[in-house]
Amino acid sequence: MTPSTITSPIIRLLREAGKVTPAQVEHAARVQAKLTTFQPLLKILKDLKSITDQDVKEILRASSSPIRIGDLLVELGHISPDDLDSAIRLQRESDSQEKLGQVLVRHNFIEEQTFIEVLSIQMGYPFIEPGLNNIDKARCVKIPKALMTTHGFVPIKSDDGSIRVAFADPLDQEALQVARRFLGTGIVPSIAQGRSIRKTVELLAEKQSSRTLAVDNTTVVGTVNSIILGAIKNNASDIHIEPMEDRLQVRFREDGVLNHFKDFPKEIIPALTSRLKILCQADITEKRRHQGGRILFEYDEGQLDLRLSFFITIHGEKIVLRLLNRKQELFDLQSIGMTPRMLSRFLEDAVYHPSGVVLVTGPTGSGKTSTIYSCIHALKSPQVSIITAEEPVEYVIEGVAQCSIDPKIDLTFEETLRHIVRQDPDVIVIGEIRDAYSAEVAVQAALTGHKVLSTFHTEDSIGGLIRLLNMDIAPFLVSSTVVSVLAQRLLRRVCPHCAVDAKPTPVQLQRLRCTVNDLAGASFKKGRGCRMCKQSGYKGRIGVFELLVLDERVRTAILEQKTSYDIRTISIHHSGLMTLLEDGLVKAAMGSTTVDEILRCLPIFSPPRPLAELRRLAGI
Repeated sequence: MTPSTITSPIIRLLREAGKVTPAQVEHAARVQAKLTTFQPLLKILKDLKSITDQDVKEILRASSSPIRIGDLLVELGHISPDDLDSAIRLQRESDSQEKLGQVLVRHNFIEEQTFIEVLSIQMGYPFIEPGLNNIDKARCVKIPKALMTTHGFVPIKSDDGSIRVAFADPLDQEALQVARRFLGTGIVPSIAQGRSIRKTVELLAEKQSSRTLAVDNTTVVGTVNSIILGAIKNNASDIHIEPMEDRLQVRFREDGVLNHFKDFPKEIIPALTSRLKILCQADITEKRRHQGGRILFEYDEGQLDLRLSFFITIHGEKIVLRLLNRKQELFDLQSIGMTPRMLSRFLEDAVYHPSGVVLVTGPTGSGKTSTIYSCIHALKSPQVSIITAEEPVEYVIEGVAQCSIDPKIDLTFEETLRHIVRQDPDVIVIGEIRDAYSAEVAVQAALTGHKVLSTFHTEDSIGGLIRLLNMDIAPFLVSSTVVSVLAQRLLRRVCPHCAVDAKPTPVQLQRLRCTVNDLAGASFKKGRGCRMCKQSGYKGRIGVFELLVLDERVRTAILEQKTSYDIRTISIHHSGLMTLLEDGLVKAAMGSTTVDEILRCLPIFSPPRPLAELRRLAGI
């Protein structure tokens, strides 16, 4: 047991409350001793999933001696002990009576959002990011906008009938009194960034002063609005508007699968197509060539970015709309679905690696962009310069310089990438490596000490390396600059409301190329279908990953220009690679997804190893 283990008050409280065992603490201490850079024990326990933020909240709430916010920030690894000492010194020298948190944020020791999240753990209040999609508009009408802005609070929607209110400072008695005067005494406080509260109140005022959106099936304008709003309500990622011989068919892609939404009479096709072309500033007179465009769709809960593609078919123009900017919050890398050992390796050997190229590969709609943004979220700090080139920018992140490519005004990838390296970046994010030029820029930037994150369209992690080599990037450049390739897919998650036990059929086992004994100890599930999942048996999606970290054996294989089969074999037997199929099997054996989904979505290059060995490799 290390001295830091003994002296850490939070670890002591967690042990006394039975949240962690001595064995788990000792294991975390051994991991801590092996790390090249210091990580606090509490953060390592969180990374190992031995504890959660909820566990920390509970023991802090139950403790008679509260943990100071500065100590908690150090324990969670957000600031160093030296940073805390410097902030305390600055606080003492200041005449403005600032709180420690204000000093930490103002002097760039920590970002405001991170500080607020940790403050919510210490105070026991839930952290929330207010927006037009989750505020209680009916209660907002009762309160003058100036009071909400001045005192930093806004009512939040609640499913249980309680009056939830997000405060910038839940301990501000004056703000609490004002909120109670308008909403009643039974309010349930939560905590949010003051900037987010002010922005949301301003957007609400703008929406209230604008005209109501027309939604009906009698006019073309109302029909288009109803289709888009229907897609938003159903959490669709794409809208397919398809002209048929006798009708217009509309389908939504939900959880990666197309579902029928509604049919319209074929007479509406010309007017509806023209309406969408006008909205995205396409040529309404051109009906013989494919076109594209963009719509910024304003609705009650905010703004939605839509990308449109018009494709000429024998029955007219098929239109596909991709919905962007759906998610206001970024995923934490801890929650995207990686197994504990893979997550630990990805963080240490790829995300936190000081330089080199990190590639995330997979087909369209596999969640690559969300993973890249999760990496940005993990790397983002006031001391790091991050610059992106994207087409389009899907998430707007505070403190990151993001460029949205627009070929119409000659703002191309080539032009943008040429200027990015002159902006003194620490981290460069290239939305997608699409040609030899962008691959060359990524490699050259990594050679000069930059960290480069990008996405790639390949079937698996080995395919990413092979495709780089096929782009005429020299093997020695690939082996010396690429540090990691992460392949991923999104599989439909079994609906928790109607899940029942299931067993793989002989045909499924044959296609998986494994036996019943290989899957001993599995707990397979499937959904029967219910109202909650629209009788599909699935609700939501889960990530499946394949992480290739380039060690010396893999680098040597690349230099010797070995085949993809040879590189995959070396990676599996010597580099700890778990294939997409194997990671999918681990998650299906936990009841998270189904064997049918694995066979539908994942490539099978070789028979999987036995489940017991896969669980050991995954750290489960």
